[in-house]
Amino acid sequence: MPDFTSPQGRRIAYDLTPGEGPGVVFLGGFRSDKEGTKALHLEDWAKKAGRAFLRFDYSGHGTSGGSFEDGVIGDWAEDAMAALSLTQGPQILVGSSMGGWISLLLARAMPKKVAGLVTIAAAPDFTEDGFWAGMTGEMRDRFAAQGHLDYPSDYGEPLRITRRLIEEGRAQLVLRTPLRLPFPVRFLQGTADEDVSVATALRLLEHAEGDDMRLTLVDGADHRFSTPDALDLILRSVEEVTARA
Repeated sequence: MPDFTSPQGRRIAYDLTPGEGPGVVFLGGFRSDKEGTKALHLEDWAKKAGRAFLRFDYSGHGTSGGSFEDGVIGDWAEDAMAALSLTQGPQILVGSSMGGWISLLLARAMPKKVAGLVTIAAAPDFTEDGFWAGMTGEMRDRFAAQGHLDYPSDYGEPLRITRRLIEEGRAQLVLRTPLRLPFPVRFLQGTADEDVSVATALRLLEHAEGDDMRLTLVDGADHRFSTPDALDLILRSVEEVTARA
């Protein structure tokens, strides 16, 4: 499996499909990897369409190097920026959950590398507005004493939230300062998502600035957004963004 070493010295695993541009780059979620349903579905579509496509694992995720618990949002954004160096020309970013936040950081840091954006249950600022805001006073006391908190997870082992994740995340927030998205953008959100609320999607739409932004709410869709209809909507959104880029 191919990999490369980022400028920060982290080993990043990736799969790159050659093809025509603009290429598509999939950015996965928190503790997910490049072997997920959405990433593989997009890759299959890209191969059939002759489109360039990139999927990769952030450090501490999947088959990339490093420990998940050592990582923070800024590290994973650096990994994504390094992965973009594997591509030619501006790309269509497809960001799922945390990948939606990462894609917004990329759009802010390197807008000339972004031709368009599709987010799926985007979770901008979730370390602050989700984890930190959701802690009770007693939980924050334990967090301060231990340096971490463990949360039960529907996706596997308990999720460890570290002090560094919270504190470093405050330097990466995108909903507190101007967020210009000067390219076609499609935000996709399920109404039955228990991890990211419709209110978050509306807040992002209202906060971001751009001439071609749309939010699509899918009644009954959950956070995985991986049913056949949801996957079809992702592909149609990518094609629409590409046509308008």
